[in-house]
Amino acid sequence: MTDNALDPVALARAVAIDAAENPDAVGDYVTQQAMEGGVTDFRFAAVMVGYEGWQWSVTLYHDEELDHWTVDESTLIPSDQALLPPPWVPWKDRLEPSDLTVTDSIGTEQDDPRLEPGITEEGMAQVEATVAEDGATNSAEDVHDAVEEFDLSRRRVMSELGRSQTAKRWYDGPHGPKSLSTKTADGNLCSTCGFLIPLRGDLGTMFGVCANRWSPDDGRVVSLDHGCGEHSQIEPPEPSNLWIQTKPAYDDMHIDIVAQSTREERGEVELLEEANEANDSGEADEQEAATSPESAETTESAE
Repeated sequence: MTDNALDPVALARAVAIDAAENPDAVGDYVTQQAMEGGVTDFRFAAVMVGYEGWQWSVTLYHDEELDHWTVDESTLIPSDQALLPPPWVPWKDRLEPSDLTVTDSIGTEQDDPRLEPGITEEGMAQVEATVAEDGATNSAEDVHDAVEEFDLSRRRVMSELGRSQTAKRWYDGPHGPKSLSTKTADGNLCSTCGFLIPLRGDLGTMFGVCANRWSPDDGRVVSLDHGCGEHSQIEPPEPSNLWIQTKPAYDDMHIDIVAQSTREERGEVELLEEANEANDSGEADEQEAATSPESAETTESAE
């Protein structure tokens, strides 16, 4: 698009209105900036809901020999005062541990800082050789025992950073000293509980595993200063022989359907019912006979 108009600002405004498809969406002229190659960027305020601080940008090329202005492009550009969405965060960085289910898997990166390479046979031989040069035979045995005890010969083991992050997460979690159960445990902490299974390594100085089947923390890692109402030193309540009888409750909103007894069990009842029916029938016949017309005629004849 070219134009021989001498007013490039008017041309840029017309281009911005054409891009906005609404004259009211293009506000006042803001500024212009000369760029390389005869290109100039013209800015106009964007007057649209949700685009506060945005500007219409129209770049024009000026051919000085022909004195022609050519439109390069037009777009919306945010200024320093623009209302912008939050920065994009990758899905894996937005994911929380609670978002995963037992069937989900995100894997572990090879360069995960929470892990470090374990001690291989070559590394162990090098450690033993270094210790042997120092003449400390007991130290070599201690290193070998530590590798076996903590299974440090695995391909990767937790790094110091990984253990530190784990300790903070466990300590600040629901099984640490800040939990409600600890506040109501009345000083009965896990460190003195017989159901606590200690951990090995440096994490064992702060944590253990609860093994009380009646505790809400059963099978979970708890801090030594955590607590609950199922401490091994808490004695059960004394039994009481006092029986508190509650008032009877009557359900007058429903009808209970009782199954009818079998015929063999109803023999005597049926005999009584038949006898009553016979008596009722005899009395009814006598009353009917007494009130019939024939009875009345017989009475008159007798008189």
